Amino acid sequence: MVSPNGAILVLPGGKPRSEVRSRPWQLANLRVALLASALRRRLGPSVEVRRVRYRVRGWNPASLDAVRDATVALEDLLGRFRPEDVVVVGHSMGGRVAVHLAATGQVGAVVALAPWWPANDADRVPLECGLLTMHGTADTWTDPVAAQAQTEAAARRGVDARWVPVQGAGHFLIKDYSRWHRVTADFAATHLNRRPAS
Repeated sequence: MVSPNGAILVLPGGKPRSEVRSRPWQLANLRVALLASALRRRLGPSVEVRRVRYRVRGWNPASLDAVRDATVALEDLLGRFRPEDVVVVGHSMGGRVAVHLAATGQVGAVVALAPWWPANDADRVPLECGLLTMHGTADTWTDPVAAQAQTEAAARRGVDARWVPVQGAGHFLIKDYSRWHRVTADFAATHLNRRPAS
C-alpha cells in the first residue's frame, strides 16, 4: 500500500454572510466533491485529497466561520505532512479561505478557482507559497479582472504566481470542466514533486 507523501485540501464556495447550515447536496459542496474525485483519480494514492464542508455557508466577517473550519482540517493534515507538502485548492469563497490559510505560512501552494477576493486578498500569499489562479473570463459572480490583477501583483512581489484564464467560462467550473481539473492536478503534482527528498 502506498503512503501519501503530500496532501490537497479542497475548499468549497459559500456566501458573504449566512448562518444556514452547510449540507452535502448544496451545489457548492457537490462541485468540489467532483473536483476532489478528479484530483484523486489523476494523482493516485501518493497524494491524500481531503474535502472540507463548512459548518455554515457564510464567510461571516465577524467570526470567519469558513476559515475556522478549514484551519481545523489543515491542522489535522499538518500532524502528518510538512507545510510545503500541502496544497490548498479553493473555489470562489474557498479561494479567499485558501489565501487566509496561506498567510499562516503553513501551506506550500494555493490554487484559487474563480476566487472571491474583494479586498486584495491575494496580498496574503507569502513569498514561499506558490499560487495558481484560474478564472472564467465570463464569470459574473466573482471578478476575473480583479483576480488577474491580484495574481500579477503577487508575481511582482516575488510569489511564484500563475494566471490561467478560461475563455468564455462562467463561475461554476462547468464549461471545460476537465481543463479546470487537469490544470489544478498538474499544478499540485508539480508543486508536490518539487520538494527535496526527506
